[in-house]
Amino acid sequence: MFATIAPRYDFITRVFSYGMDRRWKRHAVECAALPAGATVLDLASGTGDFSRLVSERHPAARAIAADLTERMLRLAALPECVCADAASLPFPANYFDAVFIGYGLRNFPTLECVLCEVRRVMRPGGVIVSLDFFLPERRALRWFYLSYLYVQGAVWGLLLHGRPRIYTYIPDSLRSFLTASEFSALLRKAGFPDVEAHTFLFGGIALHWAKAAADDIR
Repeated sequence: MFATIAPRYDFITRVFSYGMDRRWKRHAVECAALPAGATVLDLASGTGDFSRLVSERHPAARAIAADLTERMLRLAALPECVCADAASLPFPANYFDAVFIGYGLRNFPTLECVLCEVRRVMRPGGVIVSLDFFLPERRALRWFYLSYLYVQGAVWGLLLHGRPRIYTYIPDSLRSFLTASEFSALLRKAGFPDVEAHTFLFGGIALHWAKAAADDIR
């Protein structure tokens, strides 16, 4: 599926965010407070938005894009790309100053396992930054939000691919997913005690910044 939608992936993320996707990602990079010469992992990178924004904001930083879909990486055309499973990353421990994840959380079969792996490859005091869809905290909004995503996904799937169901994976993946506050709790449990979250669209999208303990020795 992701190989099919790869050429339209960036367009769809803009559409579903009402054009605010780039602004949210730029804000995420600015607030990450990366150290000079940071080494950064763009996990579930898609076509590499976070990698490019990190390089623009921090020219001395090294950004590595990792995704399971080879076609996404080919379209990204970045200096450093790795085809990798998020639950089994081909990097040594304590390697990255920061890990960015854009719209990838819902696609990981075992989220806890991926967070554990992210924690392994991250240096003490490093930061994980995530932008993703979530279930709204208010249950009364969930039906309307999921219905809206379903209709919008079906319309764009039909227009762009002749397949109405191809973008309805977004609401489908959300139905049994987390709220933003539940994900904050999961981050703390995974070894990131300092968590900050900003929500958008009534809690349907959220940015998380979570810092690993600086004195963690593994």
